[in-house]
Amino acid sequence: MVGLEQVIAGPFCTRQLAELGARVIKIERPGGGDAARGYDRTVKGQSSHFVWVNRSKESFALDVKHPSAKPVLEKLLEKADVFVQNLAPGAAERLGLGAAELRAKHPKLIWCGISGYGPAGPYADKKAYDLLVQCEAGLLSVTGTPEQPAKAGIPVADIAAGMYAFSSILAALYRRQAEGVGATLDITMFESLGEWMGFPAYFTAYGGEAPPRSGAHHATIVPYGPFKAGDGGTVFLSIQNEREFERFCDVVLLNSALKNDPRFSAGPARAQNRNAMHEEIERVFSKITAEKILERLDNADIANAKLNSMQEFWDHPQLEARERWREVGTPAGPVEAMKPPFNLDEFEPRMDAVPALGAHSAAILAELGFSSIDIGKMKSGGIIHES
Repeated sequence: MVGLEQVIAGPFCTRQLAELGARVIKIERPGGGDAARGYDRTVKGQSSHFVWVNRSKESFALDVKHPSAKPVLEKLLEKADVFVQNLAPGAAERLGLGAAELRAKHPKLIWCGISGYGPAGPYADKKAYDLLVQCEAGLLSVTGTPEQPAKAGIPVADIAAGMYAFSSILAALYRRQAEGVGATLDITMFESLGEWMGFPAYFTAYGGEAPPRSGAHHATIVPYGPFKAGDGGTVFLSIQNEREFERFCDVVLLNSALKNDPRFSAGPARAQNRNAMHEEIERVFSKITAEKILERLDNADIANAKLNSMQEFWDHPQLEARERWREVGTPAGPVEAMKPPFNLDEFEPRMDAVPALGAHSAAILAELGFSSIDIGKMKSGGIIHES
């Protein structure tokens, strides 16, 4: 497959395909490559964003705007099963790489475009970045504290679009195997994240008001969130039903009378009396340690967690126990990489190196039938870059 991709959404999609076994040829700008290469320098001098989403691919540094690139792209796409692009609105069409043109030449091609808002509608030409799509989809309106909205700490709009592109491509490949037809896939960040916004959207549309921003607590389920212990620690817990709430009162709070208190008799009542419920919990938790709270919660079979730092997540014993870490190569040396969560039996995902810019340019051109003289001219003319 060929990916004319950049930053997160497109590369995240194609990395999943690569690790399921697809050959992914990533086209990058000869000058600096994918913009994500320059986002930070934290992974042995390399970008954490780029290392995350670009392992297991081949980097082909090609100036797609140069006239000499057109025959190269034509030969490359003749061999491709899938083409993925997440360029700015209209850019693929201006390059002659739009769905209509490529599907006319290659009817069995699966063409996947990832954009902010799609090729039609009043937002068709609007530039889209992750935070901005989070805003448009209403995520910030329900995330944060009552005083201050907050963005998600990871690029959820990009990830959502990348995953829907990935699953849609798999579905299109399955359909092509059965029916012999290609596909045009139009995946948007806005609609992908919008699907994830289903609960607050329904809550608002049919309930008359939006769920409140409630920090780390759940907007509508009580109790669900963080509580301080007497030793200064913080414990997170979640009550999902009345049976759990009864055990919570009996075993954790040691106050069986609370389960019969009309203020807390059912989920909606607890949500309406959130502050009173929290006060009852904090009255007990403030006198015991976080370790003791966790012990009681486990004894009551109540879901709980501690707030891990990113380093604690990286070192998490569950990941170690399930052997989730692998070593992959990068231009700056090997790094640890988490095994993708496919977990197919009798299948080991491919986890190859993160490529240097243009690491495969010459080899790909030779495979397409270009001579060493042709390749040398392209290199000297700046049409390709070879690392």
